[in-house]
Amino acid sequence: MKGLSKVSVKLVEIGSETSGQRVDNFLLRECKGVPKSHIYRILRSGEVRVNSGRVDATYKLQEGDRVRIPPLRLGAKVAPSKPPTIDLPLLHEDEGLIAANKPAGLAVHGGSGISYGVIEQLRLARPEAKFLELVHRLDRDTSGLLLLAKKRAVLTAMHELIRNGQMEKRYLVLVHGQWPAGKQHVKLKLQRYVTGAGERRVRVDDEGRESHTVFELKQACGAYSLLQAHLKTGRTHQIRVHLAQLGFPIAGDDKYGDFELNKHLAKQGLRRMFLHAWKLAFVHPLSGETLKLEAPLPRELDNFISNLKNIDAKTI
Repeated sequence: MKGLSKVSVKLVEIGSETSGQRVDNFLLRECKGVPKSHIYRILRSGEVRVNSGRVDATYKLQEGDRVRIPPLRLGAKVAPSKPPTIDLPLLHEDEGLIAANKPAGLAVHGGSGISYGVIEQLRLARPEAKFLELVHRLDRDTSGLLLLAKKRAVLTAMHELIRNGQMEKRYLVLVHGQWPAGKQHVKLKLQRYVTGAGERRVRVDDEGRESHTVFELKQACGAYSLLQAHLKTGRTHQIRVHLAQLGFPIAGDDKYGDFELNKHLAKQGLRRMFLHAWKLAFVHPLSGETLKLEAPLPRELDNFISNLKNIDAKTI
């Protein structure tokens, strides 16, 4: 067959970073360029061996397992497009976790017309890394703390912390309106849906999933309020929908915000959504110690807050 190249038998010893992963998912990542249907065919036929024995697709690999991958035919390699250079400061790194300070406008992963996100960039920058996965996600237009796992066991443990509400997540958000003092608990049921244009959105719906955010005023800014948002649950677009429902749209939010207000703010220098993942705190699954992380407010948001006194809210 033209345009195809044959790859010889490959033996891979499983390390701690891959332990616990299903063999089919391991092969899909290890054998890039091989059709998914072919991966499952060689598993069914017994051509893939683990410790010299046959396994099915659901087998979970263990540290020390030796995986035999048979010769495979791959499509001719096409030179990948060069990924754009990104500024991705790392705020913390240890043997199990990476904490990055994601800028606004950068997706956490490729897809939907985006070739490269944070995860693809880091994998390209670290070709020696055997495992690197997102612990959680941030919206493309949200900046701040983003966690990545360097070991599968760490990823699994972090997901367990998140499911059990044992990770403290705090955001900084600027809204239009004068927020009352004191803590405000917002509990609403949220439902995901797709618009006629194919965009994913979220709305308040009695058939949706429970959500809970605690908001607290940090700074009164005239016609605006800088809030701290403490997530108790982690639903898609939770902070954005909660605030829009209460009549306090996030400055610069192009999905749930005040579009005329956003046009005015863009002229004043705010060309992004004012939502920043500020703090994270959790018990590290490897050390057992509480890890507290903080990403300072980006310069463009800090400058905008400083210049708010020059904005005449009456012109909006």
